[in-house]
Amino acid sequence: MFEITRQRELRGLSKRKLAQLADLHPSRLSVIEGAKAVAYPGELKRLAGALGWTGDPAALMSEVDGETHA
Repeated sequence: MFEITRQRELRGLSKRKLAQLADLHPSRLSVIEGAKAVAYPGELKRLAGALGWTGDPAALMSEVDGETHA
């Protein structure tokens, strides 16, 4: 699991809602979260903003433990 997925789940957001907030097509977010495509820097910035992420937007693509405690 990537940090972006963990952050989305911790905030109770669906993929569709996060995509809407970040001005991305939901299918684009799915391929980014599924590691089937690399996110462009501008996409990561918009996703970070939509999540309220204050760290480096590139860190959203780091792998993390799959457990969430939402």
